[in-house]
Amino acid sequence: MTSFTCRSRFLWNAHCYERLSIRNFDDRPQLIRVEIAFGADFADLFEVRGTVRTRRGRHLSPVIEQDCVFLSYIGLDKRSRSTRLSFEPKPDQIGTDHVTYDLRLAPHESRSLFIEIGCDATEPRKPGHRSFFLALRDARRALRASSSRAALIATSNEIFNEVARRSIADLYMLMTDTPEGPYPYAGIPWFSTVFGRDAIITALQTLWLDPEIARGVLGHLAANQATDVDPASDAEPGKILHEIRAGEMAELGEVPFRRYYGSVDSTPLFVMLAGEYLRRTGDFATIDRLLPHIEAALTWIDDHGDRDGDGFVEYGRQTQEGLVNQAWKDSHDSIFHADGTLAKGPIAIAEVQAYVFGAWQAAAEIFRLFGRPERSASFLARAQGLRRAFDISFFDEELGTYVLALDGHKRPCRVRSSSAGHALFTGIVYPERAAQLTLTLMSASSFCGWGIRTIASTEVRYNPLSYHNGSIWPHDNALIASGLARYGYRAEAARIFEGLFAASTYTGLRRLPELFCGLPRKRAQGPTFYPVACSPQAWAAATPLSLLQSCLGLEFDPNALQISLNTPRLPCFLDEVRLRRLLIGKGSADIAIRRSGRNVVVDVIGRKGDIRVLTTA
Repeated sequence: MTSFTCRSRFLWNAHCYERLSIRNFDDRPQLIRVEIAFGADFADLFEVRGTVRTRRGRHLSPVIEQDCVFLSYIGLDKRSRSTRLSFEPKPDQIGTDHVTYDLRLAPHESRSLFIEIGCDATEPRKPGHRSFFLALRDARRALRASSSRAALIATSNEIFNEVARRSIADLYMLMTDTPEGPYPYAGIPWFSTVFGRDAIITALQTLWLDPEIARGVLGHLAANQATDVDPASDAEPGKILHEIRAGEMAELGEVPFRRYYGSVDSTPLFVMLAGEYLRRTGDFATIDRLLPHIEAALTWIDDHGDRDGDGFVEYGRQTQEGLVNQAWKDSHDSIFHADGTLAKGPIAIAEVQAYVFGAWQAAAEIFRLFGRPERSASFLARAQGLRRAFDISFFDEELGTYVLALDGHKRPCRVRSSSAGHALFTGIVYPERAAQLTLTLMSASSFCGWGIRTIASTEVRYNPLSYHNGSIWPHDNALIASGLARYGYRAEAARIFEGLFAASTYTGLRRLPELFCGLPRKRAQGPTFYPVACSPQAWAAATPLSLLQSCLGLEFDPNALQISLNTPRLPCFLDEVRLRRLLIGKGSADIAIRRSGRNVVVDVIGRKGDIRVLTTA
């Protein structure tokens, strides 16, 4: 080999920028031919995912100029879509589907080729190399500016430091500025758009790190809250978004996701996030603006969420085009009975009842703080009533856990699943149930060494290579770990943390993907990756940050200007953690958590403002 090619590529403002650097390492001149092929099918994302269309729009003839090519398509929605490919230097040959360079390189000489791909680009072009470096500068500045809101994390483990840096970089890379504030798009490539559930959970996971994310999510979802009944989009007044799509098929109604509300859990999670945001920040002004939307969401739970008046919230699509399953495990076969028979709706799934409990609790606290004690007491009573009913109808002594769901005939789906761990997360579990539930979740059939499987290996539909029936989802494990820590099981939370951290050491860029396969962990072997998982995915990127908070027992009281670490525990791979710029009120604190024998010692290494840091053993 006499030449070497280095490739740099990044995305910024609807453009892909690329530089190919080619160097001749020979001691003689070399003539090197570089041919770059390209094409654009303008396929809708849902076509890429496998949906077959009977009709498509029409492709326009490519337009060729000296150093660029325009590819265009007019969809059935009458919208014109185009891609502009620009090249610098000017290619030696340029055609409708390729360009060619004939490079004569002296010994050790290097040359750079710049390619810019713009989607629906209309602005005047700059020279290729100048455009590349200006965009690179702007992208880095924007990332630094947005991520500067986050607390800083440094630990004794340099590999975990890489994981934390990657998590924060990915989170802010996925962040999109909306009129209401920053909003994390769900994941790349399939879910690079607004999703309700994903963003809410991401905001919950990162509330300790950067509360501004939660404020943006709450505001944007409130602005897009449903106000009318629309069966085609599964919309009902007060319901919170599932997703928004702007592609051709969505615009034409070929898929129902243009503005789609088919998730049963986004609405109670929205109320939960509002309560947690207020508890973290004391930002009464924002919650005051959101109160009508919180009220509408609570009304939806009563008027539409509880379809049969039994006190549980169920889901069922309103048209045949909607999602069959509308909780986070939304595969068509993810909710089933012990014999493998698919459950038929309306379905009351376990974790949704836990979220509704969390919503009632959050509403009670919000209205208490806003001086409405009667409403607060009413919501507390409803939460306690749901807790009793949930324990009676969902806990299965023989399984040692909560059943996956109740089907439309109120028959329990007697399946061991990770959904039960979400009950710990919201606190709906009676304390006397927590020990047995923890044993079940951490048993070998559920915890595979990398994390807790969505479905235990003892279940008839268990498939470790599936999307929802036996795989490992990082965000799922983060919520379970948070619940375990809530009930005092920090050692088990630390085990989950260690498993997912170990998995991240086998991934490119130390990045946890959307999910990976639930095969048992084996010595000196990494996890088996799910081939079409999103990476990065927002709630997976937030998982290491959430796990760190769970193990440290990190909590905030803005009224008392107090940061608490409740029985903090460090996972086995960390001896020290330093957290800087923990924001509370108008001040901040820097703290260090160190292992000292079997104990953990907390030191305050800096503070701005009259902030207290409290540690409980």
